Amino acid sequence: MIKVTVADARIRNMKGVGKTSGKPYDMDFQTIWLHTVSEDGTPSPFPEKTEIILDRDASTGRTNPYQPGEYTLHPSSIRLGLNGSPEVALRLVPLKKLA
Repeated sequence: MIKVTVADARIRNMKGVGKTSGKPYDMDFQTIWLHTVSEDGTPSPFPEKTEIILDRDASTGRTNPYQPGEYTLHPSSIRLGLNGSPEVALRLVPLKKLA
């Protein structure tokens, strides 16, 4: 199990136009902290900071940030890409019920 900590619900928005496609983009990011382990299975002494891209609700077009708390990865976070290689798009599920 991979533990993930969300410290706050703030999001960072990034808008622009793709250089090669010329298409507009609008993405929301949220900072999370991954509790990683080394190749030999030794837990890292500190969680590592990274960002995830939040999914947009199809009906409203809005993103819903994860609330502060402890999470793990949802099984749908890992899928096979077009060439059959694994791809990761982090989706989180609470470790315990949020208040």
